[in-house]
Formats: sequence, structure tokens, C-alpha cells
Amino acid sequence: MTGLKILVLAGAAGLLFAATPSRAMAQISVSVGAAPDCPYGYYDSAPYGCAPDGYYGPEWFAGGVFVGAGPWFHGPDNFKGKVDNTYDPQHGYKGDSPRVGEKAAEQRKDPAQFKGNETRDGRGHAGDDKK
Repeated sequence: MTGLKILVLAGAAGLLFAATPSRAMAQISVSVGAAPDCPYGYYDSAPYGCAPDGYYGPEWFAGGVFVGAGPWFHGPDNFKGKVDNTYDPQHGYKGDSPRVGEKAAEQRKDPAQFKGNETRDGRGHAGDDKK
């Protein structure tokens, strides 16, 4: 009888163990969303606010359209572009910046006159100033 009891208890324990739901692996999803609609581009680090005219050099624009920065960057892997980081809030800039959805001014500064002071890769990394 003792052997039968052990066998029944072992079988019941096995059924309970089999009936216990297995733990599911957590699923993590990251959604970046759409890039901000900023007339002169947006900063390449969170919170990705609109950058003022004069922050990005001409190589950041293709046909007048900003190539992107941060998670929405769609330039080549070896891209390097000049910025004027005096227009960056992380470097003390406190001036006006356009709001999302504003349109570019009719008269922009001459891109040939742009003198950036930092090279960036569009993914939030500053590099050397040799282009």
C-alpha cells in the first residue's frame, strides 16, 4: 500500500506540475515614431528639439531637405557633417528655436558662409573637425 500511495502522490504532483503555466519571455518593443518636422533640422540627442537655422551645415541637407539625425538618421554610415554647436542648448544656447511644424524662412543664410565648429555623425557622436 505504501508503494501505491507514493505512486499516486507522485502522479498527482506530476499532473499539478504539468498544469502550471510556463513563464513567458517578456517582449520588448521600441518605437521611435516619426521624425520631428523642423524647418532647419533637429538636434541629434533626446529630446530631439528643433535646431535653429545656422546649427547645421549644408551637407546635412539634400535638395533642401534635412537628412535626419538621431534615431531617424538616414545618411551613410561614414557620414560626417559640420554643426555650429554654439546653437546647441547643451553648449549653453538659450536663443529662439523654431517649433515643430514651422516652415523655413524665405531668406536663409548663404550656406557657403557656414563655419561649423564641430563635426558630428548624425547619431549623437561628435568627431574630429577634419572633414
